[in-house]
Amino acid sequence: MDQQTYTTSSSAEFSVHSESFETVSEYFSTHREDLNWTWVFTLPSWIQSWWKFFGAGYEPLLLSVRDKDRIMGLAIFKQKNAAVSFLGSADICDYFDFVVARGREEDFFSTLLNHLNSTGVKQLDLRCLRPESVAGVFLIPLARKRGYSVECEPDGVSFEVALPETWEDYLQGLSSKQRHEVRRKLRRLYDAGDVRFEVHGDLHLQTDKVDLFFSLFKESREDKKEFMTPRMADFFKDMIFAMKDILKMGVLLLDAKVAAVILFFDYNNAYYLYNNGYDTEFSPLSIGVLSKALAIQHAIGEKKKTFDFLKGEEVYKSRLGGREISLSRYRIHLE
Repeated sequence: MDQQTYTTSSSAEFSVHSESFETVSEYFSTHREDLNWTWVFTLPSWIQSWWKFFGAGYEPLLLSVRDKDRIMGLAIFKQKNAAVSFLGSADICDYFDFVVARGREEDFFSTLLNHLNSTGVKQLDLRCLRPESVAGVFLIPLARKRGYSVECEPDGVSFEVALPETWEDYLQGLSSKQRHEVRRKLRRLYDAGDVRFEVHGDLHLQTDKVDLFFSLFKESREDKKEFMTPRMADFFKDMIFAMKDILKMGVLLLDAKVAAVILFFDYNNAYYLYNNGYDTEFSPLSIGVLSKALAIQHAIGEKKKTFDFLKGEEVYKSRLGGREISLSRYRIHLE
């Protein structure tokens, strides 16, 4: 493991180590609580799966910053020439950030910038950052203070709902028009037959459900069919196995026939809606949006705090009470 030592402005001495996918995974398994692994898309199982299918043309750059033997944080990067970015891609990774111990952000970023400068990195390209990201709150002000050029531009939006204690409280939080629409559509659905919403885990052991997801995903919209290339399908299958501990499938059945499915991550006391599909036969029943509404109802029943629709400006997200969150892209020029 390569190591370099740096002294900060406070005269403290910290070291930067080159890590591997294996050492990052081992650290997550043994010291998970020491760092703030906020987002699904920074977890070792996710980054390894992404790298396997989309890493061609890059070099992995996995760095830990340490105070003696204690890791203060991780920078999970990919590198091409002198440009560095988060390991992942914005088309399938909704949020990025650094993995840092609370209270050690300033030391972590100061040391990291020193290291990147000393190793010839010229640009950091940081995408899909939420307003509360540690990158936005700590790194960007530090970079500007050091006199680096920092460019910022919008990088899409996501939507999320803060969940109340009851389904009725959730409905009361919608606008009167949308509350009426949700209730009306649910009544129509329940009048159409026997409705059940089931949640399944251990998807890596249920190939029939995985195959069903692919079928309904591609059927529901033409752009989804084009998105699900053979390589993307292989990634999804690998990711479903890699993320088996937190990935779940919601299945909406009407008279015992599958009408819609959703894939979501159950992580950090929240549901993250990753993808979905539905049988177009049931389109007149608004089956797509109602599958999300029933997933929200299920999350409330499970005492989750947040339902995150993730990236995208689909109108149903705001109609179901989603609060818009602006994402940002920062380019830091280290010259």
